Amino acid sequence: MRQKKQLMRIVLSAFIFAIAILGSWQGWFRFAVFLLAYIIVGWDIVWRAVRNILRGQIFDENFLMTLATVGAFALGEYPEGVAVMLFYQIGELFQSYAVDKSRRSITGLMDIRPDYANVQKDGQLIKVDPEEVAVGDVIVIKPGERIPLDGFVINGSSSVDTSALTGESVPKQIREKDHVISGCINISGNLTVKVEKEFGESTVAKILDLVENSSSKKAKAENFITKFARYYTPVVVIAAVMLAFIPPLMIEGTTFSIWISRALTFLVISCPCALVISIPLSFFGGIGGASKCGVLVKGSNYLEALANTEIMVFDKTGTLTKGTFAVTQIQNSIGAPEELLEIAALAENYSNHPIALSIRQAYGKPIDHKRISEVEEIAGCGIKVKIDGKIVLVGNDKLMRKEQVLDQASYQKANKIGTIVHIAIDQVYAGYLVIADEVKEDVKETIGQLRSLGLKQLVMLTGDNQEVGQKVAQEIGLDQAYTELLPADKVEKMEDLLQQKSSRGKLAFVGDGINDAPVLARADIGIAMGGLGSDAAIEAADVVIMTDEPSKIPVVMRISKKTLCIVKQNIVFALGVKFIVLILGALGIATMWAAVFADVGVSVIAILNAIRALKVEEMDKVIV
Repeated sequence: MRQKKQLMRIVLSAFIFAIAILGSWQGWFRFAVFLLAYIIVGWDIVWRAVRNILRGQIFDENFLMTLATVGAFALGEYPEGVAVMLFYQIGELFQSYAVDKSRRSITGLMDIRPDYANVQKDGQLIKVDPEEVAVGDVIVIKPGERIPLDGFVINGSSSVDTSALTGESVPKQIREKDHVISGCINISGNLTVKVEKEFGESTVAKILDLVENSSSKKAKAENFITKFARYYTPVVVIAAVMLAFIPPLMIEGTTFSIWISRALTFLVISCPCALVISIPLSFFGGIGGASKCGVLVKGSNYLEALANTEIMVFDKTGTLTKGTFAVTQIQNSIGAPEELLEIAALAENYSNHPIALSIRQAYGKPIDHKRISEVEEIAGCGIKVKIDGKIVLVGNDKLMRKEQVLDQASYQKANKIGTIVHIAIDQVYAGYLVIADEVKEDVKETIGQLRSLGLKQLVMLTGDNQEVGQKVAQEIGLDQAYTELLPADKVEKMEDLLQQKSSRGKLAFVGDGINDAPVLARADIGIAMGGLGSDAAIEAADVVIMTDEPSKIPVVMRISKKTLCIVKQNIVFALGVKFIVLILGALGIATMWAAVFADVGVSVIAILNAIRALKVEEMDKVIV
């Protein structure tokens, strides 16, 4: 709605402006028509300039635009005053459109906040708001439901998906007396839990608080034009004041009126129309080019910051790895590997556990149910089943010990990265499967490209165990890996890493889970995996990779560097021409319309150069 109103103002002002130029009016009526066009398109800029002056913030782009356009009206150059403001507002509209085009409508952090809790009262289950549950109340979490509050299990056992909070890809087995934390998802069995903390003190509430506090600590990146105006405006204003008052005092036979008029002309000429439209357009082109590649950048300030990244920090699960289980190894003691996988798939046929699903997917053939009988699920251990008349055990080492399987030395030596699923047939150990989260195919190439772009440190923060985390970091070539971290621990590590960058350098964090939201908000640039990432992570991030491909990160960094290069080219070119015309204007040689023509010509050239930012072909090979 805001953009539509701004566009309507620009169109209406441009229409009145065209009528004023084409008309043959003179005197006060001509002034009134141009003033009307000016007020429609520029009243908000003038108001912001006045408001900032009252707050002590004088030298910004609003003050520069107001000073130049009011100066043009004072000289009677009404078309110039309106044209400057129109150019500026068009540039602002481009900037606003680029930001909103990149931002997705996401419902904040509501996906981790549980909608209800099943409270057990008088033998009945009552759905209530989690905030209404008191410490000591008993709640029941059914399969598929999110755990609403922190507590400990008093009855039942189940597998719990903790990946959203810890990054641990393997579901956690929960039994009586085990503690559970809010935000995790109950996978298989019913859990009866006694509440230990109120909702305000729960893990979910603390994550929400972490995101809020992290965002408040994060320094807001400024728009390039704002930073430019901070230095350019005072220089121009001081030069205009000196031009108005010093020559009349030092040169005999001249008057203040002549030099004040020249100073006003100087101010009008100084208004950098080419910059105020080409700079936002350049960033708009860069953001548009990035979105063509499947990367959404939420503002030009973040696109600019990417070019200055020194340290990049990664989450593991779902970011560097696929976040899904797969059979990565089959070790058979008897029979063939294919036979071992077939036996495991038959045994896991009736289970919906993620590990069982990955085994059946690896087998990939129809299951003959006639071969299966007497299925018994042993909580926290595995499955006992009769296949082709033989007793088959499929599960962890606890199951092997419990059922007194022979050749215990074999399965005790199975020390692999991932989840080990042991298989025994008629009490004889048959071998094991390794279920692990695979590294994404393009990760190694991504790490190499990031190093070639000049990044000083590549680090991983994960909630996964140390053995898995260190192996993944070593395999893909990271500098450091910090493991077994909860969301609060990740924020603490992030604070330490932020101290290691230079004053101009930036730190980027790449993640996808709910547990990543606080660090995404705290980093200078938060990059979220948007394809499978949580809403919380995407909302907290500044850049969203919609394809979940890490290889898009160096691509968007190259787009950032190219865009910044184009911006700098436009600045040097526009200011170079502007400097020449300013000198001619100060000497009274350049007329107002000569200055306007030079400015418009420079603007057209700068705009054509800015459009190059939209071209992203071969961006994975070319930096500039």
